[in-house]
Amino acid sequence: MIMKILITGASRGIGLEMVRYCMDQGWDVLACCRNPQQAEKLLSMAQLSNGRVSVYLADMSELATLQALAYELRHEAIDMLINNAGVYGSDKNRFGQVDAYDWVESFKINSIAPMKMSELFVEQLAMGKSKVIACLSSKMASMDDNSSGGSYIYRSSKAALNAVVKSLSIDLADKSIKCVVLHPGWVKTDMGGPNAEISTKESVSRMFEILLALKAEDSGRFIDIDGTDIAW
Repeated sequence: MIMKILITGASRGIGLEMVRYCMDQGWDVLACCRNPQQAEKLLSMAQLSNGRVSVYLADMSELATLQALAYELRHEAIDMLINNAGVYGSDKNRFGQVDAYDWVESFKINSIAPMKMSELFVEQLAMGKSKVIACLSSKMASMDDNSSGGSYIYRSSKAALNAVVKSLSIDLADKSIKCVVLHPGWVKTDMGGPNAEISTKESVSRMFEILLALKAEDSGRFIDIDGTDIAW
């Protein structure tokens, strides 16, 4: 089955690897990023895709760009929306040093933008076959898993994203849209660093195994890279 996948933050790291994975499957990809003109690797991939990959502007900190994208793609039947774009936030992230301005900006990108993307593309997803909204979060958003403290900006903005997806899973059930949160593992990216445990290729292949096997009863789950549940 040929699917159409909309991916945010597609110009590097996990997002770029997702585009590559979808290309290898022969799927159509709507690849979104903040600066398409500077996304050399993504643009090169699109040129080699025989029209399977299309590149679009979507700046998660600018709602107007998301609205414009939704209007441009208003007639597209989309099978999966993957809200991959995210930021770690300021290094001023410890108690007594938290950068409040950066905290607000991180919430806009990590929590609010995925919600707005879901609202803006709900009708396109309803027209699709798989009907999946997947948001990339982190174990660092888990209250249960937090044993080291700190990282206030990233932890809280991703925990808010988890709450958004849980509500989406309830509110969109009547449209048969499945909504899940994924932990991609500790991945070797600019954010994860060189000492991380797994490559982007391994992370992405495992996540798509999970996404392709989703059932209606999986909607609302916070899913680890091995397919198990993460405690909220």
